[in-house]
Amino acid sequence: MKKIIQIILLIIVAGLIVTAWDGFYILKEGQQAIITQFGAPVGTPITAAGLKWKTPFVQHVQFFEKRILIWDGEPNQIPTNDKTFIYIETTARWRIADALHFLQAVGTENRAQTLLDDIINGTVRDLVSKNDLIEIIRSSDWTPAYMAANKKQEDAVMVPPKLGRDKISKMVLKVASKMTEKYGIKLVDVMFKRVNYIESVRKKVYERMISERQRIAAKKRSLGEGRKAEILGQVERKLKEITSTAQKEATMIKGQADARATEIYGETYSKHPEFYAFEKSLASYQKILTKNTTLILSSNSELFKYLDSTKKSK
Repeated sequence: MKKIIQIILLIIVAGLIVTAWDGFYILKEGQQAIITQFGAPVGTPITAAGLKWKTPFVQHVQFFEKRILIWDGEPNQIPTNDKTFIYIETTARWRIADALHFLQAVGTENRAQTLLDDIINGTVRDLVSKNDLIEIIRSSDWTPAYMAANKKQEDAVMVPPKLGRDKISKMVLKVASKMTEKYGIKLVDVMFKRVNYIESVRKKVYERMISERQRIAAKKRSLGEGRKAEILGQVERKLKEITSTAQKEATMIKGQADARATEIYGETYSKHPEFYAFEKSLASYQKILTKNTTLILSSNSELFKYLDSTKKSK
């Protein structure tokens, strides 16, 4: 009898343990849960983390992420409004805003990723095909650098976009969010991760970019040459002014010096005219007489006068 009672007690204890094991569950931070009973949801979503209780064996727990999730789309080839084919990659962040609706309409996160593929890619295709290429590849606040400096629209290489990539991304978010609400999904943001041309278009774009850069470079070189000529002209003119002024001042100083020298010579030679005549004759002898010079002079020649005086003195 005792053994039977012990077995019954063990069965009861084991049953209680199994019941408690199946009845208690832990909801982690960053998760939310839906209780289902025979496949049908029971109650509202549970979002507070901690140790929870459900009816054992009858109810089951389905866990869902409460955190923000990332969706990455595959590259799609889309024609723009101006008939340019591009590859565009889109990314988005989303979260499960209503776990009950999400469970009923979608079921799993993998199914949600597939659903977002259809919704976001379709919305992107519609909006990209309605806008020109410039609206997709340029940000909404794009402004050419030197257009901002010159404040002249006609000086810009290309005009700014009317909408731009950022505003189109917000438009995609707005349109797609309306479609995801009924699935219990909230889109946080949508962004164009990468935009690229197809190979044939890419080559033409590179050629156009090179041509445009060459045109700008030629324009800047022309402006530089003009500025160079202007600076060299100013330098040459300034040099001539400085040289002319210096020559004028040098001529004036030299004239004043010559006048003063003549004045001094005049004063000196007026006091000693005979010495002046003698000095001039010596200077003339130095220029005329050399080792091989032969002179024939008359007795009354000015040159002979001092030679004769020297001979008499000997």
